[in-house]
Amino acid sequence: MARKQRLHFPGSTYHCMLRGNNGKNIFKNENDFSRLSLLIQEGVERYDHRILGFCFMSNHIHLVIQVAETPLSKIVQNFAFRYARFINRNYKQIGHLF
Repeated sequence: MARKQRLHFPGSTYHCMLRGNNGKNIFKNENDFSRLSLLIQEGVERYDHRILGFCFMSNHIHLVIQVAETPLSKIVQNFAFRYARFINRNYKQIGHLF
């Protein structure tokens, strides 16, 4: 059974966490940190939300996001998908990252 859709109110603030699949590291080097930061910044420019805080750990990330009109799920899906695709291509992996 699917989870209920999250309520969306423009201006709401959410704490979001993405953890590596099976607790695995999601960053292998500094370039990976930079790439994820770039993808998040591109999302800010595209969807007009704000990142109020963040913490990148070796196997997970925390973000505090204040949304505008775009729902949180669309924002996170955008950068998580693009980052997973980047990692899978660069390190010749397949499957889920998060």
